[in-house]
Amino acid sequence: MPSLAGIWLARPERPRPGVPVAVKDLLDTAGLTTTYGSIIFADHVPVESAEAVVRLEAAGYSVAGKTNLHEFAYGVTSQNAHFGTVPNPIAPGRLAGGSSGGSAAAIAAGEVALALGSDSGGSIRIPAAWCGIVGFKPTYGLVPERGCFPLAPSYDHVGPMASSVAGCAELMEALVPGVEQATLESLEELEVGVAWAEHADPLVRERVEAAAAYFPRTRPVDFPFPDPEENQLFAREVADVHRALFPEHADEYDERVRTKIERCFEVTDAEVRTAERLREEYRERAAGALDGLDLLVTPTLAFVAPWDDVDEREVRRSVIHFTYPFDVLGWPALALPCGPAEDGLPASVQLVGAAGDDGGVLAAGRLLEAAIVA
Repeated sequence: MPSLAGIWLARPERPRPGVPVAVKDLLDTAGLTTTYGSIIFADHVPVESAEAVVRLEAAGYSVAGKTNLHEFAYGVTSQNAHFGTVPNPIAPGRLAGGSSGGSAAAIAAGEVALALGSDSGGSIRIPAAWCGIVGFKPTYGLVPERGCFPLAPSYDHVGPMASSVAGCAELMEALVPGVEQATLESLEELEVGVAWAEHADPLVRERVEAAAAYFPRTRPVDFPFPDPEENQLFAREVADVHRALFPEHADEYDERVRTKIERCFEVTDAEVRTAERLREEYRERAAGALDGLDLLVTPTLAFVAPWDDVDEREVRRSVIHFTYPFDVLGWPALALPCGPAEDGLPASVQLVGAAGDDGGVLAAGRLLEAAIVA
C-alpha cells in the first residue's frame, strides 16, 4: 500500500452520498478547510464552494477530500514546504508533478478514480503524466473558475483527472451540463498532425510515436512554440493576484515560490504590452498550423518523473515546454499514459484540439486508450 502522507490535506467527517471525487485544495469547499497550499490559509474554511464543486455535487458526486498541491499552484512539482511533498504512488522517491499533484496521486494510489484539478501551465497534465493517469484541460472558460484561487487568470483552467478517459468525459458532463459529446467510430476518421516528439527523451519519444501510429492518417507538423517573452503577461497576472497579499505575508511564502513572485513584480508595463502582442501573434500562427487537421499529437512531457530532490525553479521551463502552449491558446488538451519509458516509468501522449472541440479530443482519447491497452 503506497503512503498517503502528503496527498490529503482535509477529509470530511461525514462525506455526502455519491461517487467520491478528490478536489484540489485550490478550489473552495463549504465547511471544509481550503488552504490553497499556503500556511497563510491553514485555518481557512469557506462558506461557499467553488462553482465546479457545486456542479459536481448537484450531479451526484461527493467530495472525498482536499488534495495537496504546489503552494498557490505556482509550481510544477508539488514540493510543498508547509504540507509536505506530494508522493508519487507508482514511483517512490519520484515527483508526482504539479501543481495538481495530490489529485493525481490520490488516483494513482487507488484512493479515488476521479479528481478535480486546475491547469495554468500544465498543472493537470504534468502530474497526470508522471503518475500514469489521465488528465484533461478543457477549452478556456468552459468550466467555471469561480471559487478557484487564481494563478494567472487568463491562463487558468479547471478540469478533470481520472483513471481513464471515460472518467474525464464523465466529469465533464457534470461540470458542463449539456456539453457536446462527439461520436467517433474509428481513429481513421481523423486527420492528425504529430509534433515535438524529437524533443523528448528516447524512450518517451518511442512511446509517443507508437501511440501516434494508431492514427492511420498522420503527418508531421512544425507546430510553433510561444515566444519566451510572452510569459511576461503570465508573470504580470501572477503579480496582480498577489499584490495585496504578498507585502504583509511575504515571510510566510515558501522561499522557492517567493522568489518567483518577486520576479513577477519586476515586469514592466512595456513588457506586458509586448507580451500581449506576442500572444495574439502566437494564436494566429497556431491556428494556421492546425488548419486542415482534426487533432494534434505531441508528448505531454519530454521526460519521466524525476527524483523528488530537484529544485523546481531549475526544471520548471523544461517541464512546461509541451503543456504551457495550450494554456496560452486556451485549447483543450488531454494527457494519456502510453506505456513505459525511461526507468520503466510511464510516458504520456498529449492530444490537442481547436478551442471548443473538447468532445472530439475526448472521443479520440477513448479510442486511442483502448488501442494502447489492447
